[in-house]
Amino acid sequence: MGILDRFINRNDEEEQEKLDEGLEKTRSSFFGKIDRMVRGKDEVDAEVLDELEEILVTSDVGVKTTLDIIDHVEARVQEDQYVSTKELNRIIRDEIAALMLDDSRERPADFDADLPNKPHVIMVVGVNGVGKTTTIGKMAYRYKKAGKDVVLGAADTFRAAAIEQLDVWAERAGVPIVKQKHGADPAAVAFDSVEAARARDADVVIVDTAGRLHTKGGLMDELSKIKRVMGRKVTGAPHEVLLVLDASTGQNAIRQAEEFTESAGVTGLILTKLDGTAKGGVVIGVSHQFQVPVKYIGVGEDIDDLQVFDRKGFVEGMFKGVEV
Repeated sequence: MGILDRFINRNDEEEQEKLDEGLEKTRSSFFGKIDRMVRGKDEVDAEVLDELEEILVTSDVGVKTTLDIIDHVEARVQEDQYVSTKELNRIIRDEIAALMLDDSRERPADFDADLPNKPHVIMVVGVNGVGKTTTIGKMAYRYKKAGKDVVLGAADTFRAAAIEQLDVWAERAGVPIVKQKHGADPAAVAFDSVEAARARDADVVIVDTAGRLHTKGGLMDELSKIKRVMGRKVTGAPHEVLLVLDASTGQNAIRQAEEFTESAGVTGLILTKLDGTAKGGVVIGVSHQFQVPVKYIGVGEDIDDLQVFDRKGFVEGMFKGVEV
């Protein structure tokens, strides 16, 4: 194994440790409830399934995803005639891994991956307060660290201080930013951002957008306009629409995903604030329910605390120390 391979493996180990720590509250809450449920029982019966359903729903996995998991567990019980409570954790682990989606080749999550477009245009959406602007700054940093030329677009011209906040992150990440004054036309800023990226021969342009207007319809119309304008400048743009959700809000995150996936053509999800919350189950539910892959997760406040989402690593973190 060469020096580079050892360096990469060490980074992977450090990221997994960070993820394991971030999932500690979710893991303790979820499996603590399951442990109490199966204590004194020898097999998975109808009563256990009913209690498991309640645990999954109250762990913010979501009703639809919960029912699918229960259906699969129930099918296994009927097929095998006998399933021990010890086997239940393994079955749940397998179901969680199977429910979450992988990225497509057209939208690779790895920051050092070859991108199919130049510039690769990413539009980031989400309500105010979920960490959207901070996440954009972290993405820019990771892309630049991977050797990509990045341009940021400050198209959230409605929220007070949004432009200034993104400006600070652009400076921290060491990337240029395209901006106009507060109240400017967001679509014009997005157009200028894509134009600047083309002029600089940049690899990636990441465009921030408003999280709230006076009405939901007004916000979705504005996002549609931004998409149309960017598409006139670069064929197929935006190539990705990433929705940022705050994992700590649980079911609110699922409701936000419902609104944005219906109206904004979301292609990927970013879950922030996963560290320190017991509501990490929402990662499973939101990806499965809306059939959109989770691309990145936030596990801390530092500039490099944005991880590429890995199903295997997530499941390992959820089940760390749990007998399966």
